[in-house]
This record gives sequence, structure tokens and C-alpha cells, in this order.
Amino acid sequence: MATINDNYLKLKAGYLFPEIARRVSAFAEANPAAPIIKLGIGDVTEPLPEACRTAMIQAVEDMGDRDRFKGYGPEQGYGWLREKIAQHDFQSRGCDIDASEIFISDGSKCDCGNILDILGSDNSIAVTDPVYPVYVDTNVMAGHTGPASENGEYEGLTYLPISAENAFTASIPNEKVDLIYLCFPNNPTGAVASKEHLQAWVNYARAYGSILLFDAAYEAFITDPTIPHSIYEIEGARDCAIEFRSFSKNAGFTGTRCALTVVPKTLMGKAADGSEVALHGLWNRRQSTKFNGVSYIVQRGAEAVYSPEGQAQTKALIDFYMENARIIREQLTAAGIAVYGGVNAPYVWVKTPNDLTSWDFFDKLLHSCNVVGTPGSGFGAAGEGYFRISAFNSRDNVNEAMRRITEKFRG
Repeated sequence: MATINDNYLKLKAGYLFPEIARRVSAFAEANPAAPIIKLGIGDVTEPLPEACRTAMIQAVEDMGDRDRFKGYGPEQGYGWLREKIAQHDFQSRGCDIDASEIFISDGSKCDCGNILDILGSDNSIAVTDPVYPVYVDTNVMAGHTGPASENGEYEGLTYLPISAENAFTASIPNEKVDLIYLCFPNNPTGAVASKEHLQAWVNYARAYGSILLFDAAYEAFITDPTIPHSIYEIEGARDCAIEFRSFSKNAGFTGTRCALTVVPKTLMGKAADGSEVALHGLWNRRQSTKFNGVSYIVQRGAEAVYSPEGQAQTKALIDFYMENARIIREQLTAAGIAVYGGVNAPYVWVKTPNDLTSWDFFDKLLHSCNVVGTPGSGFGAAGEGYFRISAFNSRDNVNEAMRRITEKFRG
């Protein structure tokens, strides 16, 4: 009999979002008439920008013409898309990032896990707590951890607690850690990091030879002009950071799939013999071997994000979701519930009222308000007593959900 990867057996009972889906499905089956509103998983609801749809329709037409037909594309992504990304997302902000350092992919979630393919199995790893579960679970799957404790913390990982007391920004470790996952604007808390805080992380990474795995999937939602959108706005970051980005939330590509990873050519890792090796070449080899690239049609849609029309339309999408976040934040605050985030990110991080646990609050909202959110404990032990509410939904649903919740908890 073939053997399995036993590391999967160390994973907790279920990935957070499937467990939410299971509970919601059971409730819906028992209460078929319940008008459930889902503000849990961060999936978008509004249509793709018109500029993207138009570009994709034209790309489909290209595929019907022998002269314009495209087969296998470059694994790193078409040059015309990478040039637009480099210009608009990085160089316009003073970041020294070249198009050749950008790799197009089908999701930053995928890349956050796949990046482990080119990194050693003996690296020490730090994550914030609470944390986006993918960072932890992919390391468990790769065999980089021991078993989980009773509170869900895996042996072998360094957990950096974040809470209201430290403004949800982790303290810099006193000891060396090889790989550090950072996510700003943060999922799930909605917190952001100042330029000074990111500079401290870059200084730490350069001092210890560490690598920052910087997830900037929500950078488009930053409203504060003093907050960096990219780790590469920080001096020295080219030598110690990989950045992940996505078109999923800013342009509504969750079902279309397009993202990017930046691996600077100056970023080095150490081989077993002690020699330095450029990670750019390793990632390029990994992608060339295991990935056939994002479709031409989707990349043309992503390119349209950078047209004048696309820029205006994606800004309108972002503004729409951030107005939802404002409504959630203000309505819950008026009901006496403590909230964080929702200003520079599409997530509102809620302190559960009446000392309810995260899953108890989940069940209470589901059963009494027919509203779905995400239990904070699903993001880590330090997330217990908190709850994430997503601004990704229609305006009518957000208003109705807030009406139900505030009626239940006000006074």
C-alpha cells in the first residue's frame, strides 16, 4: 500500500472556512426559510470592472483568430502585464522593482504556500497570532512543524501575539527567526503598519539574514497616505523580502484568478555548502516546472486594471467595499460593541460581547440574526474572544445584517 504524507494528519480537524460552511449548511438545512447573510469569507460580490470584461472579451476573440491565437504563454507572465504592474504598483511609489522580478500567478494564497518549495526545511518560522491560516497550514503540510497543542499552536513555530494592546502589530523578536510572515493591511484584524514599523522589520531581517514573506493582498484598501503599500517602499527591503499581491479583492478577480509575486534579483538564500544563491532563479525554475502560467484571457483582463477606465472602476469598487466597512464599524460601535480595523482594510475585527467565545458568538449570530462571520479563534489562539466581519457584500445585505445585529445587542 502506498504511504501518505503524515504531516497532513497533524492538521486540525478542518480548515477554518470549510468548518464555517459545514455549520452554516447544517443550520440552513434545518431552517430552509432563514434569510442568511454571509459576511464571513472574504469573497467579493460586485461584478468585474467593465474595462476588464471588455479586455477579456477581446482576448476571447483573439483566441478565435489564427494570427492572434495564444497557446502556452510565458510561465512568468506576459511582459506587457508585468511592465504595467512594475510601473503602476511599484515604480510610481518609488520602489526599485523591475518587470523581470514580477511573476504572474493564479493566486497569492497559492504562492504563499508554494514559496516553501524553494526554501529549506530547517528554517525557523514566525507568524503573527492571530494569523491567516494558510501561512501555518502550508508549513504543517511541508513538515516544518511538530504537532499542535491543545490551543492549536504548532510545535516549531514562533508565534508573535497581536492584540488591541499593541495595536495589532507584532513586536520584533529578540532572537533570530529565518522566515517571518507579515500581512498588511492585516487579515484578519484590519490593522496597518507604519513606515517606521516596517523599517524595523527590514532592519531585523537584514541583521539576521532573515526573509520577510510580505502579503500585501489588501494594499489597495489603504486610505491613510502615510501608510506604505509595499514593503519595497522601505529602504533595504529588496535584500530581505518577497511580496505577494492579488487582483482578487481590488478588481474582483476571486473567481477569475490572477495574482503576482515579487522576488527581487538581489534576494539571496544560503545553500547547504554555505554559498549564497539567488532566490529569483529558484522561483523561476519552480514556476517553469510546476506551473503553466495564467491564461492569456485573464492576463488581458488584469492588464485592463491599469487603463484609465480600469483605474477609475477599480477605485469605485474599493470605495464601495470601504463604505460597507464604515457602515459595519459605525453601526457596531453604536451598539456598544468594540471594533477595530475597517479603515484601511475591508475587515472589521470585533471584540465579542458579553465574554462570549468566538465560536459561541458565531453560533449566536447565525441562529439569532442569520448572519455569518468568522470566529477569531480560527485564526489562532490570540484570536479567541474576537470575530471577523467582512465588508465584501451588497449594500442591502450589509445594512440588513447590521440592523439585525444592532437590534439584538443594543442596550
